[in-house]
Amino acid sequence: MPTVNFVADNDVLLLHTGAEFFPALLAAIDSAQYEIYFETYIFADDATGRAVLAALAAASRRGVQVRMITDWWGTGRGRIAQMHAQLMEAGVEHRIFNPWFKRGVTRTHRKLCVVDQSQAFVGGINVVDDMRGDHGGALSLAAPRWDFAVQVIGPLVGTIHMEMQSQWLRLGKMGLIKRFELYRDLRKVQKQAVQNMVQAGFVVRDNLRNRRTIQRAYLQALGQARRNVLLANPYFAPGAKFRRALAAAAERGVQVTLLIGVGEFWLQDAVAHSFYPKLLAAGVTVVEYRKTQLHAKVAVIDDDWATVGSSNVDGLSLFLNQEANVVIKDAAFASSLRQHIEAAVGEGVVIHTSDFEHVGRWRRLGYELAYFAYKMIMRIVAVGKYA
Repeated sequence: MPTVNFVADNDVLLLHTGAEFFPALLAAIDSAQYEIYFETYIFADDATGRAVLAALAAASRRGVQVRMITDWWGTGRGRIAQMHAQLMEAGVEHRIFNPWFKRGVTRTHRKLCVVDQSQAFVGGINVVDDMRGDHGGALSLAAPRWDFAVQVIGPLVGTIHMEMQSQWLRLGKMGLIKRFELYRDLRKVQKQAVQNMVQAGFVVRDNLRNRRTIQRAYLQALGQARRNVLLANPYFAPGAKFRRALAAAAERGVQVTLLIGVGEFWLQDAVAHSFYPKLLAAGVTVVEYRKTQLHAKVAVIDDDWATVGSSNVDGLSLFLNQEANVVIKDAAFASSLRQHIEAAVGEGVVIHTSDFEHVGRWRRLGYELAYFAYKMIMRIVAVGKYA
């Protein structure tokens, strides 16, 4: 079975930042006639969050079945409680993902919405104002958060809807037999999807049937890359296999460019810095984006392979959390996303090998210790899968 099950004849629209994403999302919610599934990691109490919440509540009041999942940790206990009361009053069905870590430390980091089984949204954009940091506080960003989502219309929406419906059922009360039947049905859907022609595929990561799906999709594309790789990610801390794939592509002559967000978490920056020397030595171009918060999880490989989604290239996303990406095989879409990434690369700071000649021994040691600590933590929480 291929790494990504592609489905033909989809219309996939790239949405850059909340300025494009939220108007499209709100228009879809306002047009809903019978059903909305909605899932997110962060649902902030700001103007953006209140607008989306009001739209979902209004849809429910006019008779649309609205089923919403929010992550307990990402959204926050206080905000969850506040929202839950408002949603219940409006008739919205609301389930909370993994409250009090009852199912371990895994989180749902997905950002998904399906409206009337006719259109879907997938990406990295949380329900939070573009000028506000993801983790609370006042309006503090110097420029709008750099992030992406896609709006999908076409056969792939059925696959996304099935996954969201299954997630909803999994969070309810289900016996072992029902869970096994659900798992079996999802396997059937995946096998049928292989028969379709190539255009776009939906890939998820979970801790049951898709434990390495997103990483395998990346590794397969990197292994087949012949000309160039553009990868943008805010939290760069992949395992050794992923780093070797990037280096191997560069060493065989592929132009590999990493655009990495920095400045949010010092530990994350230190871990990423520990990888720079070997990547640079292999010929990988490393660019740090410092203009604002880079939150996008996107990549373009060669002329027609692209991905947009929620999965970071780090241990949490690749080996622990629940994630969702769309992979698109389309030259026009890839070109559009490439232009955005190249523009951001032009605004970034290129890292050179010579930059590390002035880094003191103690700071270098700090980078290595940060990576060692990160690796040990990931191996514990991800049950040894991070390597």
